[in-house]
Amino acid sequence: MNTFILQLKYPLNQNCFLPPPNQKKSKPLLPPLRSVATVAAGDQKEPPLVQFAFVSPRLLPDGTPDIQMRLAAGGQKLRDIMLDAYIDLYGPYDAPLSNCSGFGTCGTCLVEVVEGKELLSPRTDKEKEKLKKKPKTWRLACQTLVGDKDSIGEVVIQQLPEWKVIQWE
Repeated sequence: MNTFILQLKYPLNQNCFLPPPNQKKSKPLLPPLRSVATVAAGDQKEPPLVQFAFVSPRLLPDGTPDIQMRLAAGGQKLRDIMLDAYIDLYGPYDAPLSNCSGFGTCGTCLVEVVEGKELLSPRTDKEKEKLKKKPKTWRLACQTLVGDKDSIGEVVIQQLPEWKVIQWE
């Protein structure tokens, strides 16, 4: 495809309320913004957060592990935290018919808890059944609850532990 064909009809306007030069002026699409209230800097208390390090099973081109850091409030399922943060959870099983959407019946949301297992809920009955022959550090993200709303700490999660390239001690 020739890149010269893809030219703009009008130059980009920095102010979105200005019409192109050959059109009549119209009302702005959005009303002007105004301040409603101000809050003093010391009045808001930050909620407690859990820090996550998600380790990908693939290495970066320089040979180092691909680690993505995220913060999330406690009291949520690990699956929801990972999906909300766009962390690869299912790998090759990321198809509508390949996973159970969080009901704990398929076993495709498998993760390994490297550090911070004390912040996670105990294994559910579904996990115990699905993970009978797996290491004790492996969990189903859809069945794992991360602490409560007041939890603070760090959790290191190995994504797709079947394909990991790092051996944890």
